[in-house]
Amino acid sequence: MKCLTLPRSLAGRMTIAFVGVIIIAMLVLAVVVPRLARAHELGMLEDRLADEGWLVADYVVTELDNGHASDLDVLAKRLGQTSNTRITIIQPDGTVVGESHQDLSQVGNHASRQEVQQALAGGRGVNRHFSQTVGYEMLYVAVPILRNGSIIGVARTALPLSEIDQMVDNLTRTILLAAASSGLLAVIVAVFAARAITRPLARLTQSAAALADDPLKAGRFRRHGGPAEVTQLSQTMERMDAAIRDSLRQVAAERDRLDAVLANLADGIIMIDASGRVELLNAAARQLLGRRRHGLVGRTVAEVLRDHELVELVERARGDADPPMVTQFLELRNPRRFLRAAARRFGSGEAVQTLLVLQDLTELRRLETIRRDFVANVSHELRTPIASIKLMTETLQDGVVDDPEAARDFLSRIAQEIDGLHCLVEELLELSRLESGRVDVVLVPSDPRDLVEGVASRLAAMAERAGVSLMVEVPPGLPPVMADAERMGQVLVNLLHNAIKFTPRGGRIVVRAAAEDGQVRLSIADTGVGIDRDLLPRIFERFFKADHARASGGTGLGLAIAKHTVQLHGGRIWAESDGPGHGTTIHVSLPRAT
Repeated sequence: MKCLTLPRSLAGRMTIAFVGVIIIAMLVLAVVVPRLARAHELGMLEDRLADEGWLVADYVVTELDNGHASDLDVLAKRLGQTSNTRITIIQPDGTVVGESHQDLSQVGNHASRQEVQQALAGGRGVNRHFSQTVGYEMLYVAVPILRNGSIIGVARTALPLSEIDQMVDNLTRTILLAAASSGLLAVIVAVFAARAITRPLARLTQSAAALADDPLKAGRFRRHGGPAEVTQLSQTMERMDAAIRDSLRQVAAERDRLDAVLANLADGIIMIDASGRVELLNAAARQLLGRRRHGLVGRTVAEVLRDHELVELVERARGDADPPMVTQFLELRNPRRFLRAAARRFGSGEAVQTLLVLQDLTELRRLETIRRDFVANVSHELRTPIASIKLMTETLQDGVVDDPEAARDFLSRIAQEIDGLHCLVEELLELSRLESGRVDVVLVPSDPRDLVEGVASRLAAMAERAGVSLMVEVPPGLPPVMADAERMGQVLVNLLHNAIKFTPRGGRIVVRAAAEDGQVRLSIADTGVGIDRDLLPRIFERFFKADHARASGGTGLGLAIAKHTVQLHGGRIWAESDGPGHGTTIHVSLPRAT
């Protein structure tokens, strides 16, 4: 089946467009106007039926006040014949006591009817449905019958919708006939109008094509006559041809240079127009704002920035009469970034623009925090041993050195403190080497069972002295992992040592290994003191100690060293705990050997 195609000529397309617009407009009218007319007629009919319902309700109250409750069916038939409307009088329980078009013996209970329920609720009930009694669709309107402010029943009126449907059909046919007549007339008018408009343009197009074939030949646009406007256009086109080409080449060169600069600039650049919509933003701005997708140009500042502080900064820059560079340091939440934002307005009138520059200071802030925390933590760790050594040295100088037994005790304590300082310095150097990547890790296929059982056998005696049960659950046939056996053994020794140290006597430690997708997970689970869930993400920070660990000694660097060692292996380490008193499980996931 061949697809319909538009004519190639402008005249043909103008004709089709003109005729199409008229036909579409008439078809829209054929659809919309009948619906509006039907809705209007339904509204008027609904209001009429509601008014008649209120009159019926008044009649019913009058009959009841006169003691003629048994004459309600006669009343309904009389009023229905007079108004040519179907009238139904219904008690609150749904029993029909008056019906104009049917015997009461053949009428069922109406309590379930939608319009009756709405009327009993105190409002106007409206419903349309097919009537089994008369055999066609009817509009029902029900109103409450009020007596001394109480609802004592429902008066329902109804009329068929056939007349409205007939009116809508006639109106639709009339509009369609008018659309066909208008379309035929539009074809004739459009053909003549399109030819009159396009004939001069066709000659001008031929001249432009000839110039394209031979750009060096001048005068192409002044050869033909025609309307004055076409003559002026041809002369203008000839004068502008060379200038436009030169200008486009310059603009393209400038645009390419600007695009290259913006694309490779680390700072986020956002250009905002006079109406507060984004005209331009580079890739760095999208990354800083967490807006990966495109399509942001043309949106408002609030939609793109999504941060009230940035929006306020831009508004301040746009509002000042002669603003300097407005700057502010702020923190974005998603993604979390520390930024220096600078905004400045330039231009005037409708050409006013605002430039927003975003500088990412996240890494500088992080490095500054690390440096400050490092100094504070090292100072804290060194203060106590240095103070102890100084105090014991002064005590020896004050005469204790003459007491051999006391002197030996003090010297032994000094040696312990010096050993602790030496251990701290060695761990700091090791952590520094790991973080800087200066550690050589020799990754070879290693059996995870050998790693786990080797560490467990080394610390079995320590676990026995601590009164802790140590169990190893490693299934046979695990795939090998890529690991430096010595360094990974140090990591597991550190983790198992911590588990023994923080598990009370009588507790249990289980060392497990299991294969996962492309990984092998080593786990050390204990029934010890546990860790608060809020502290789990921080336990691998250097110098971090939970409250229960502060009295147990140690430098707080072991888990940090373990984390960096595992990362050098291409693996991952994390901790799980249900809180204090519920034990802790440390997981180490290592890649399988290929």
